[in-house]
Amino acid sequence: MSTSRNGRGQAKTPYAEILAVLVRQRGVLGSFVVSERDGIAVDSNAQIGVHAEAVAALAASLHRKARLACGAAGCGDVTFLRLDAERGGICAAGRDDLVLVTISETRANIGLLRVEMMRAAKALT
Repeated sequence: MSTSRNGRGQAKTPYAEILAVLVRQRGVLGSFVVSERDGIAVDSNAQIGVHAEAVAALAASLHRKARLACGAAGCGDVTFLRLDAERGGICAAGRDDLVLVTISETRANIGLLRVEMMRAAKALT
């Protein structure tokens, strides 16, 4: 069995390219694939100083609760979730048990980020 390697000699993960596309967006500080069920980060691509594990777990919990609330309200499936804060925000898009999460600064183009996240979420398996 062969392992795919990136330019630095490190093994590539199944979600490496998806996360790399997202983190290249202006103002994005990190991107993660997280298990919605237990909040464990399956893969991440984040700048130094970003608390990846904590953000991943909390964002997955937030997505799960939004999904349950929308289901109870009869709104259907949650497709995209955006949490705005003073200096940035968190976006989440899920598929099955996986949630794609990004952390962004206020200067991020959220419309473009949403389009890229929705495209990437379709590739999650």
